Amino acid sequence: MHKVLSGIKVLEQGTFITGPAAGMFLADLGAEVVKVEQPGSGDPFRSFRGGLYSPHFQTYNRNKRSITLNPKLPDDAAVFDELVKESDVYIQNFRPGAAERLGAGEARLRALNPRLVYCAISGFGQTGPAANRPAYDTVAQAASAFLKLLVNPANPRVVGPAVADAMTGFYAAYGVMGALVERGRTGQGRKVEVSMLEAMCHFNLDAFTHYFSENEIMGPFSRPSVSQSYVLECADGLWIALHMSSPEKFWQGLASAIERPDLFQDPRFATREGRIAHQNDMIALLDGLFRARDRADWCARLEAEDVPHAPMYDTREAMEDPQARHLQLEVSAPHPEGGEWRTIRSPVSFDGERALAVTAPPVLGADNDSIVEPIRRRLRPAA
Repeated sequence: MHKVLSGIKVLEQGTFITGPAAGMFLADLGAEVVKVEQPGSGDPFRSFRGGLYSPHFQTYNRNKRSITLNPKLPDDAAVFDELVKESDVYIQNFRPGAAERLGAGEARLRALNPRLVYCAISGFGQTGPAANRPAYDTVAQAASAFLKLLVNPANPRVVGPAVADAMTGFYAAYGVMGALVERGRTGQGRKVEVSMLEAMCHFNLDAFTHYFSENEIMGPFSRPSVSQSYVLECADGLWIALHMSSPEKFWQGLASAIERPDLFQDPRFATREGRIAHQNDMIALLDGLFRARDRADWCARLEAEDVPHAPMYDTREAMEDPQARHLQLEVSAPHPEGGEWRTIRSPVSFDGERALAVTAPPVLGADNDSIVEPIRRRLRPAA
């Protein structure tokens, strides 16, 4: 794939997810990302079963290089400064004030490199009454009103992946790319700031728009009710998802697939508004019908009638689907410790060319010899 960010050098001091995700999104587009880690332990997300290559770490650190530096040591700090001078972008996700204590604050790095795009990611923002509070994924989801839309009141448990962490990294990369475009016009870098709270409030924009425009507080079933979304168990214990939306043709197709041409004679289901108001009744009806046939049978019937649906896959099944195979979603690279490393490619294609080339996440300090040592030699006083 053409690497649209080829030539852009990124210095990442990210840990856990938000900073590393931002670096990975840029690396996926071709930027050269050098991850700066603590000697000995590295990114805290590395630790796993006595090793330093956890699945969590692997998720957000592909296509990068790894070096180890202790910024408290003068020699390492000097190497870090040289890397800053050579970089286009710097990314950190420390708590406010921590970067300054480490000698990596925006003012200091800007003095070294006025063209630097400096990206600071935080939990609640750089200033304000909550700025210094610790923030993790669930905290940000809750504070942004997003978690309230996910938790089933009948069984209140946190569900799903680290959406807030990943989305904050995405917004950070989005901001960095905007700053890089502007720098191409002005020659000057920018400070890019994004917090998990801000990112998730924006990601939750639909709920806030309903509140601002209609004074409506959305709940976990508000959107699924309006969009007419269903998950249904089939006879073989497998599940299927339907998203019926608004077009009447989809409902006509469903009525045909379930062999209920009289469905719309029932006043509860005759109109879209009626189906929304009586969604629980519709769920009960569909639940009984779908339990009578296997999922493969239902998929064939629904596809024949052009009804929006998909099997509710687990991760193994998703990769075995013919469309996923056609799109070459699974890619691999040599594992740095031997064997094959597998992941999901970047979803973005350019001119029809998919991003099939990938490099595995680096082992800790893998690039010290090629990146750090040449700088150390350059900085040593002549004998």
